[in-house]
Amino acid sequence: MNEINMVPFIDVMLVLLIIFMVTAPLITPSLIDLPSVGKASRKQPDKVVQVIVGKDERLEVKNGDKRMPMNLQDIAPAVLQVQANEAAGAVAVVISADRSVKYETVVKVMDALQRAGVQRVGLSVQLQP
Repeated sequence: MNEINMVPFIDVMLVLLIIFMVTAPLITPSLIDLPSVGKASRKQPDKVVQVIVGKDERLEVKNGDKRMPMNLQDIAPAVLQVQANEAAGAVAVVISADRSVKYETVVKVMDALQRAGVQRVGLSVQLQP
């Protein structure tokens, strides 16, 4: 009679598991298509209040030609006062931070503005030449 050699099912599953474990890291994850800085679809705001975070983490608010040194607690009321003097939503806030400033400092400024109800907050970047 013909002898049929059967491989146990567990052996087949272990071989398949090893194949999947070896090939899984080789599969490239899906890429995220991020928007570029140069192709903003929104209209740029007419009025901008700039919050400047210096190398020494000192904060200033710049509105037009006026620069006012501030501490973190006073930034949100100053920005809201400027927004109240202008048409609602017409004033955007831009945070300009030195590249050597800790990320935490910028996040604290953004959090203070968000808690105060400021709607439009952006980050200032420098385009590469």
